[in-house]
Amino acid sequence: MATIYEVSKLAGVSLATVSRVMNKNARVSDKTKKKVLEAMDTLGYRPNAIAQSLASNCSNSIGILVSELSGAFFGQMMSGIETELRAAGKHVIITTGHSEEEKEKDGIEFLIGRNCDAIIAHVEAVSDEYLIEINKGKVPVYSMSRHVEALKDKCISLDNEAGGYLATKTLIDLGHTNIAYIAGPQFKADASNRLQGHKRALKEHDIEFDENLFYIGDFREIGGSAGLKHFLDEKFNFTALVCANDEMASGAMKYAREHNINLPEQLSIIGFDNVIFANYLYPTLTTIDNPVDEMGKMAAQLVLRDVYQQKKLEIERVFEPTVIVRDSVSKLTN
Repeated sequence: MATIYEVSKLAGVSLATVSRVMNKNARVSDKTKKKVLEAMDTLGYRPNAIAQSLASNCSNSIGILVSELSGAFFGQMMSGIETELRAAGKHVIITTGHSEEEKEKDGIEFLIGRNCDAIIAHVEAVSDEYLIEINKGKVPVYSMSRHVEALKDKCISLDNEAGGYLATKTLIDLGHTNIAYIAGPQFKADASNRLQGHKRALKEHDIEFDENLFYIGDFREIGGSAGLKHFLDEKFNFTALVCANDEMASGAMKYAREHNINLPEQLSIIGFDNVIFANYLYPTLTTIDNPVDEMGKMAAQLVLRDVYQQKKLEIERVFEPTVIVRDSVSKLTN
């Protein structure tokens, strides 16, 4: 097996120059770079990534921890992160936490053990205190879609409370006052904050929050269909439905169609996230835009700036939600 010493001898350059070429150092001229690469090709030399990382204390790999690998939301998030990092010559290692505290901790420890230079984590079950403590170690952990005040310089998040407010206010502005709400699991900060926004919109318009029109789902399609079934079986009076994410909205819409409820004439439905399929549902789904792909790119840029000292990167840490109006809501007519 060829060695770096043989490469330097064949190319007629120093070991340091070969190392700079391998690490893509800009201080090497194109002519010298070509000589080194040709020598590596002739000898069949392939750099040992593990040895390189030990020698340079840099693996050029970033860990990504997400709740699930399935679903459009996490796909868009990971795509945004990976695209930005790959353009900078970095690679990603991906694992999951399944919204369970021990699995999230295990995932973070796994990525640290793989010598990642940094970790971008979408975690929901571990405590703020754990994130603060883990960040005292040598591997920085950046939080996606979660704000921890003590780690605000390492967080990229959406103002979920404002998004929940916008969703409900959109329906109120269309004349709806009997508004049902299917929430996400309340141990998740984004779900809890969206519910708080919903309540703020109701209070601002002197509409009492009705526990009968409140259902806690699971952020999955089945949670939306089960929530709407519950409201209909109990024969509660409502003309509009807010779902705390688009997957639950799609489940509610499917259940409504299966039970001959015309959308949006008989029931207006609004979701949250603006995942890619929202524009292909029938009717197309009005929703709150959660630009998770852009947030993923921003998290990657934050790592590139902090860990790899890339310059001239403007970081936006808190994103503001917007309403995407489509066909699943309509003005209430008497």
